Amino acid sequence: MRHGKRIKKIGRTAAHRKATLAAMSTALIQHKRITTTYTKAKALRGFVEPLINRAKSDTVHNRRQVFRRLQDKQAVTILFDEVAEKIGDRSGGYTRVIKLGRRQGDGAEVALIELVDYNDVKPDGSSDSRKRKTRRGGRRKTSDSETPTPDETAAVATEVAELAADALVEPAPETEVTALDDAEVVADSAEGTDGAEEAPEAEADKEQPVSEEREDEAEGESAVEEESEEEDKDTRRD
Repeated sequence: MRHGKRIKKIGRTAAHRKATLAAMSTALIQHKRITTTYTKAKALRGFVEPLINRAKSDTVHNRRQVFRRLQDKQAVTILFDEVAEKIGDRSGGYTRVIKLGRRQGDGAEVALIELVDYNDVKPDGSSDSRKRKTRRGGRRKTSDSETPTPDETAAVATEVAELAADALVEPAPETEVTALDDAEVVADSAEGTDGAEEAPEAEADKEQPVSEEREDEAEGESAVEEESEEEDKDTRRD
């Protein structure tokens, strides 16, 4: 069993494995990124990062030790002159491994390995570029763009002051308007009362002719009754 075996053999003998990792390290230093299988990328990261760490101190001894592993003078020159300056004070983690899915044919898992300082943007579709969802809902932080600048706050304050001044100046016309409205309301109420007084008088005038007609009818009936009584008396006498 392979318990505790941290070395990835990548299906090669010791000599073949060293030659493969040296060739991949040379390609990575020259092109700054390469695409390979995920297992080889993880093995390459453990091989090339100690060499990059040595390049931070440019001495003859370190150059010879790196050349002993890479066996490429051009790669050693690029590593000590260009890559070491780009790294700066970074203490570790010089490479980044990004999964790219599985390739057609054998279905092997493909990954992209690159130098971190030469690319700050992760490729689309990578698993590391996706935000991990957590069960805890943290408080949302406001970005710098949402915070108002001093100039914006000053402009808002001036607008508020102008609106307040306008509100203090404008009430006089409103009082005049309210006074006119009150006068109109009083006039309407007076007209309403006059109309209410005139209405009973008109009703009384209408009732007078009706009462007179009733009196005339009553007098006519009484006259007819008297005539009929006189006729009855005359007939009795005869």
